[in-house]
Amino acid sequence: MTAAQNPLTLEPFAMDVKTRDLPTPERALAIGAHPDDTDFGCGATLAKWAADGCEVSVLVCTDGSKGTWDPNADHKWLVKARQEEQTAATRALGGTGEVAFLGYTDGECPSDLEARAAVAYWIRKLKPTVVLGHDPWKRYRLHPDHRHAGLLACEGIVAARDPKFFPDQDVPHFRPDRLLLWEADEPDHAEEVSQFVSAKLLALRQHESQFESTMLKGGQGSMDDFDKRVEAKLREAGVAAGVSHAEVFKLIDDL
Repeated sequence: MTAAQNPLTLEPFAMDVKTRDLPTPERALAIGAHPDDTDFGCGATLAKWAADGCEVSVLVCTDGSKGTWDPNADHKWLVKARQEEQTAATRALGGTGEVAFLGYTDGECPSDLEARAAVAYWIRKLKPTVVLGHDPWKRYRLHPDHRHAGLLACEGIVAARDPKFFPDQDVPHFRPDRLLLWEADEPDHAEEVSQFVSAKLLALRQHESQFESTMLKGGQGSMDDFDKRVEAKLREAGVAAGVSHAEVFKLIDDL
């Protein structure tokens, strides 16, 4: 068991990697709360799979309209910019699939039946072999959108796989093979991403509207400093996996 660090609190947590490197899926769907969440959570893994022929798609639950510290920022501009940035980031990773947005107001992502149906629809339509999402059971999580988006990924799989859920949808039911949850307190699966660190960094740099609030922490440091922090976390996770760099997840394969 090797110590790693929680990216929010920087408190050590246990990382006991039991499995590594899934076979490249035919299709993958990453479900994030906001534009940029999937790139932070699994960007290098998506880039690795895309380079090996996987059709990578991204589903974003909210409009990202609160992703600024400027109270005077134009709402419509920010929503449009964040959607364009997410599309550019997915393409920077090599993703050739859909980049879709559910459009819930930032900070108000629900995990109700309507939202569950929407996620189930996209899983049924895109037929991902692997779904990736936030771990909704992460301890002491503050942001409600991350928690609810994680629940939607899990509950959307249940609804998508069973034909009696939302039978009015015009797509047949579908069961993915595996679910990978990022930000887990006790990750047990690693994806070796040593050759795809630069792809993750390139994708994150597409989110220009987030540079001040997220990457530069209110003007402290530089984008080069940000790159170094991201690379260091990948390297630290790699230690637990016995490789140079890794992204780590909770793997659920009994779907």
